[in-house]
Amino acid sequence: MEIGKKFNKLSLKEYEFFIDNYKDYTDFNTLGLYRSIVENDNLTLDEKISVREYADQFFRKTFDFLQLKDPKTFVDVTYLGQELTSGDIEQIWKDISRNQQKILADKRIKHRNFGDYSKHNCGHENCVFNGIMIRQGSWLTESNMHFDSDKSKYQQKVKSDRRKSERKNKHHLIDKEIAAQQHE
Repeated sequence: MEIGKKFNKLSLKEYEFFIDNYKDYTDFNTLGLYRSIVENDNLTLDEKISVREYADQFFRKTFDFLQLKDPKTFVDVTYLGQELTSGDIEQIWKDISRNQQKILADKRIKHRNFGDYSKHNCGHENCVFNGIMIRQGSWLTESNMHFDSDKSKYQQKVKSDRRKSERKNKHHLIDKEIAAQQHE
C-alpha cells in the first residue's frame, strides 16, 4: 500500500496511524517523516513535539543516523521550539561533527558521501548543477564533511617540498662548512 499523501499535510492522528503501520506502506520514508514535522503547518508546536517523541520510539537509530545524512533536519527536529543562542548553536554543530566522526568509525565507513554531502547545492536557485550527485573531492562540492582531525593535503605538500629543499641544501651546507674549515 501507499500513503498517497504528503507527510507535511497530516494531522496528529494520521501521523500516529502511519507510524504504527509503517511496515504496510511501501512509500514510507523516515527522513521525509522527520522533515515534515518541521514543515507541517497543520500542527501546533506541542503536537510536533508529540509526533517527534512518538516517532523516536520506532525510529531512534534512523533518527540518530540523520546527524550524518541530514544534520540540518536533525538539529531542526531535535531543538523544535527552543530558543538557541549563537553559543548553543556552535556547540550543537561541534557535537554533531563529533557524532558524525563516531558514526563513521563505528560503522567502518571510509567515504563521506551522504545525503546533503553527496549532492551539489550552492545556494543559487538557477544553478544547473543543483541536485546533481557529486563525487567526493569534486570541484562541484560545496560543503564537504570535515573534521578537526583531518590532515590538510595542502600542508602535506608544503611539508614535502620543504623537506626536499632541506635535503638538497644539506649538501650545500656541508660543502660550505668544509670550504670554511679549509680557509682557516
